[in-house]
Amino acid sequence: MTARPTIAAAEGAHPSPWAAFRVASAAVFLVSLDATVLYAAFGALRAGFPGASAADVSWVLNAYTVVYAAMLVPAGGVADAWGRKRTFLVGVGLFIAASAACGFAGSIGWLVGARAVQAVGAALLTPASLSIVLDAFPASRRAIAVSAWGAVGGLAAAVGPGLGSTLVDTIGWPWAFFLNLPIGALSLWRGAAILAEAPPAMRRRRIDFVGMGLLILAVGAITLAIVESGSAGWSRQQLALAAAAGVAGFVAFLLWVRRAGEPLVDLGLFRHRTYRAVNAATFAFGIAFAMMFLGFFAYMTAVWKYSLPRAGAAVTPGPLMVVRVATMTGRLAAAHGHRPFLGGGALLYALAGAWFLAVPGSEPSYLLAWLPGQLMTGAAVGMVLPSLAGAAVSRLPAAHYAVGSAVNQAIRQIGSVIGVALAVALIGRLPIARTDFLPLYQTQIGLALLTALLCLAVDTRPRAIIAERA
Repeated sequence: MTARPTIAAAEGAHPSPWAAFRVASAAVFLVSLDATVLYAAFGALRAGFPGASAADVSWVLNAYTVVYAAMLVPAGGVADAWGRKRTFLVGVGLFIAASAACGFAGSIGWLVGARAVQAVGAALLTPASLSIVLDAFPASRRAIAVSAWGAVGGLAAAVGPGLGSTLVDTIGWPWAFFLNLPIGALSLWRGAAILAEAPPAMRRRRIDFVGMGLLILAVGAITLAIVESGSAGWSRQQLALAAAAGVAGFVAFLLWVRRAGEPLVDLGLFRHRTYRAVNAATFAFGIAFAMMFLGFFAYMTAVWKYSLPRAGAAVTPGPLMVVRVATMTGRLAAAHGHRPFLGGGALLYALAGAWFLAVPGSEPSYLLAWLPGQLMTGAAVGMVLPSLAGAAVSRLPAAHYAVGSAVNQAIRQIGSVIGVALAVALIGRLPIARTDFLPLYQTQIGLALLTALLCLAVDTRPRAIIAERA
């Protein structure tokens, strides 16, 4: 049997699939970097727009979160039908244009609107990027490639807080957005030159616009209700109405996809036990991960009184561990499947939560009390998050690469939104004491153990895949 050419080889310029990987992952690095950099820019944004309330400034983050979560799966459908290279390039172009608009924003309304457009660009390029990586590598090497793709996000998380703090403190908050321009432009230029479009036989025939509209309504309304749950600007009745609209939209979406000829999401994907288990585990771990990441900064700045740049530097070792462990995990998962690393990583994450629950005190002791837990967390995330992404796409048919992976990413995003909302509810008030963090760590431990339990149903061992496809 003749192997199907990789994307890079099809273009004739770069026979190695790693050329396509570099282009695709550079754009995803931008998306991940942008999210972590803005943790450091929030205070500077409030100072830069003194006439805006804290609720107004919070929409710089919330508008992006709501739109990104709502658009991920529809964007995956566009990539599968319209073409992954084309969708990727449009997404990158939109992302860097909106980043420039964010940096030049003269009002908080302009900035929020530009952030919403930036989220659309990020949603377009993210599932298309993973599809490009999947398509570029043979099945035997995809676990390695997907883990490396996931490690890129870990590297961005390592770089983002420290870099963001430095940029904001030295040259101002607009550079949190201008930073995207040179990397994005390079990715756009190289992508246009290197990537080749998937052949028509590997694409879906049409775009399900009705399904897209219903899912955007459902995910957007539910995410909005979660994000604004602690806001004084929204009444309980308004939030309940938004949540009800989201649930109604989701029910309508499920009814639609059951009768549509080519639905946005083929519900047959969920007949696979592994796909169901991976998405459930992604949701649980997404909540736990967001809670801990936000908790790190809150503990160091509010309890230990670290400055923001110092806190950004202090959390860096964990994400750096993600990069190293994710790369090794991908190689091993290609031979042994993802389940050992999902289960082991989730248990290690629970152990890290127990460490933070018991060891750090009110007085700073970084090397002895904090760093060991940070390294455990980084190793656990390096085992779990890339393995979740890899296991989710391991059995997808080629025509559903983008939308199938986008479902997994959207579920993780909604989990992150819930995790942030829970963390804010638990530790969002001032002043914060050491004891206020105990429920956060207890919740994290429970979610990590639930993730390990759910992952018992995951089976992506090479022999199992071969038997299923035979």
